Amino acid sequence: MIFEIVKSTSIAQNSYFLGSGGSAAVIDPRRDVDIYLELALYHDLQIKYIFETHRNEDYTIGSLELAKVTGAQILHGHKMDFAYGTPAYDNDTFNLGSIEIKVLETPGHTLESISLTIIDKNVSEDVQMVFVGDVLFAGATGRVDFFGESETPNMAHELHESIYKKILPLGDHVILCPAHGAGSVCGTDIREQDITTIGYEKKTNNDLQLSEEEFIEAKIKEELYYPPYFKQMEKNNKEGVAILGHLPYLNPLTPDEVNNLVKNGAQLLDTRMPTSFGGGHIPNSLNIWRDGVGAFSGWFLNYEDPIILIEDNKKNLNEVLKYLIRIGFDNIYGYLMGGFVTWYMAARKIDKLDMWSVHDLKKSLDNKEDIFLLDVRKLSDRKKGHINSSYHIYTGEVLQKLDQIPKNKKIVVYCDSGYKSTLVASLLQKSNYKNVRSVLGSMGAWLKAGYPINK
Repeated sequence: MIFEIVKSTSIAQNSYFLGSGGSAAVIDPRRDVDIYLELALYHDLQIKYIFETHRNEDYTIGSLELAKVTGAQILHGHKMDFAYGTPAYDNDTFNLGSIEIKVLETPGHTLESISLTIIDKNVSEDVQMVFVGDVLFAGATGRVDFFGESETPNMAHELHESIYKKILPLGDHVILCPAHGAGSVCGTDIREQDITTIGYEKKTNNDLQLSEEEFIEAKIKEELYYPPYFKQMEKNNKEGVAILGHLPYLNPLTPDEVNNLVKNGAQLLDTRMPTSFGGGHIPNSLNIWRDGVGAFSGWFLNYEDPIILIEDNKKNLNEVLKYLIRIGFDNIYGYLMGGFVTWYMAARKIDKLDMWSVHDLKKSLDNKEDIFLLDVRKLSDRKKGHINSSYHIYTGEVLQKLDQIPKNKKIVVYCDSGYKSTLVASLLQKSNYKNVRSVLGSMGAWLKAGYPINK
């Protein structure tokens, strides 16, 4: 049996490639599908099936893209009226050489969620592994809030039933393959662990130590963020999206062309490091560091106006392009050719962003300066400790809560390390805040310096 994990780190998403006897299946493919074609070629396999464990909310699935190239059959749970593919039902079986794939209906995260058990009959008649989508993770269980507050208790009950009646009875030895890893917005406190086992989760997963009543209560109380782009992903993954055929062409743009496009509503996405952005950037550009594009661009960019990339290293453009395509941005127009140096060498106006060290921040607080200190970390991280007198708004929610941030004060933003704080600072500058600082190193450096925190 051939088994490969394909990780999309920017969105902490896992897809899987499985093969035997000349045939292969792909589970939850991403939209840039070349990796699956390369694996099929390398292993001399024909991709026969594409399985979707559920309608994903955090990325645009690549099933149609992959099926167009390979002719593979797309299969997903029958409890949603998808505009494409074939519905699969409980106990349906599919074969790849010596491998038997069996469908288990496992609702809870969504109604149509399915899991897939794997038996390699060349080895044993026992289940060897199970692909669980967003039902169960390493150290966590799937979120159940997508159908509204009134339905959350029922969905939590469904998830509990799926875990305890469908997944755990498969046996402690079974390898458990989730659709997401640490950092995903589809669960809380997912461990840094690619795969796990049912037995290990039974011993270590806090959610699995609870009674059903406690489990449901815990799921109701979960504090989860709901990015605005989820709605677009749900639409994309139910109705299908345009087939690309290849990654979009990026137009190389002169400063004049960039300027004209911005006047007509184009969005500027600067993917350089925070220190580079702070030293100089194009006015009204949004700074999301390269590895953060997948996680945060959907909070702040729209799907209509053209996106222009600012990146000093052209080798990084394709990587950024893939991150954007995975969350459905087909409106990527081009990039500033030559990077930011082209802009300032053309004598164009530039903006700067003041960067503070944690020592600058400590001095300001000790001197009781009138600043608005903004903590943009996740609420769960803030509860572990925060800087005294700070105000909390999560990074992704800042745009919706600008009315809580005064314009007549010096705004100082901190996060975990200085990346998200610079993102938020760039957003505030773009929103006409004139006196903004980002704290380099942020909480990580603050703790390293031995400065005090509140809990």
